[in-house]
Amino acid sequence: MRPIRPPATARRPRTLAVAVLAVALLAVAAAVAPAAATARPVPFGFAGVMIDGPMNAPGYDPSAEMDVMVASGVESVRFAFHWVDGQPYRTAAEVPSWQRPLFRDLEGVPTTFHRFDPMVAGAAARGLRLLANVTTVPPWAAKYPSKFGSPPRSNAAYAGFVRELVRRYGPRGSFWAENPGLPYRPVRTWQLWNEPNLRYSWTDARWAGPYVRLLRAGRRAVKSVDRRARIMLAGLPNVSWRDLDRIYRVRGARRLFDEVAIHPYTAPPGGVVTILERVRKVMRRHGDRRKPVAVTEFGWPSSKGKVKGIGVSTDRRGQASRLRRALPLLVRNRKRLRLSSIYYYTWVTNDAPNTSIFYFAGLRHRLPSGEVVPKPAFHVYRSAALRMAKCQVKSTVATRCARPRR
Repeated sequence: MRPIRPPATARRPRTLAVAVLAVALLAVAAAVAPAAATARPVPFGFAGVMIDGPMNAPGYDPSAEMDVMVASGVESVRFAFHWVDGQPYRTAAEVPSWQRPLFRDLEGVPTTFHRFDPMVAGAAARGLRLLANVTTVPPWAAKYPSKFGSPPRSNAAYAGFVRELVRRYGPRGSFWAENPGLPYRPVRTWQLWNEPNLRYSWTDARWAGPYVRLLRAGRRAVKSVDRRARIMLAGLPNVSWRDLDRIYRVRGARRLFDEVAIHPYTAPPGGVVTILERVRKVMRRHGDRRKPVAVTEFGWPSSKGKVKGIGVSTDRRGQASRLRRALPLLVRNRKRLRLSSIYYYTWVTNDAPNTSIFYFAGLRHRLPSGEVVPKPAFHVYRSAALRMAKCQVKSTVATRCARPRR
């Protein structure tokens, strides 16, 4: 925040002028006092969640859960625009006849936005800031078609998909022209790929140089459509500070992104801050002290006793307890660590046995019947997020309080 400059000392004017000035100052003070009393501890959009899992299933209507998000103080959502969902086929001839109405030819590639439009519309209608994460290569474009985490065979193909997303959802995008009744809230930040330092997401062991080349191609594509868009680095989990250093060591990498993204998964809540401190140390060493950091995933799956997994697993009570300790730490250290936003992973999961621990990560649980119920961590998040927004009750849009907190 820019510091407020104290008023300069003036020479003493006539008595009447002093009296008038005093009355004016009292009036100003009275007007300013309520605003100061309701000043937010964080900027708008700081409190976010990831949308995936059940909400990303084909045909799922996200409206009801997005309403709950807004009522619970969520102001930002991170959503994965999976390349495999937007361009699953290389040629028009491969598209099944029953799917053809969903596709359009864009630069020779059949492209569909039907999995993405509802999320963008839902976020815009509710005033939610949307972070677009572009990841997951389709088999036809993969270096290793049989492997889920394959990098692209061609960075140009990835860049082409990114460009079409910006043309659709960025400023003056076709989505806004087709939906004039929606509030105009174009996507302005693009996160290029996800967790390339994991073999699960990037199968090649030597990933830093190839990822930076992908980042360069993706950035060029975004900027060709929206020069003022912001580019966010892929989220880095595990020993993120070490792997961020590897990215910085690639020639020219520092100039390719506007914001670092970290996934500080760790068992103790205080460890989240420790990881971010190590990240900032690396950034300072590479001359990037001014860039912000986004925590684009963090959390604790409530999978203990359900599935085998890594050390961040806990039960539902532990999930709530750790989140209760972590959120104030992130708010308290926001300025020092230059945090732009935090996204809890994730909003809702199926909590299904014999799966991954992250299928238990949600703040909310979708039952087999389709009903979605809160877990204890949901109430912790809601209470903290409403305090961050200085709202007792949120409006139907994320940008306003129905009842401000005094």
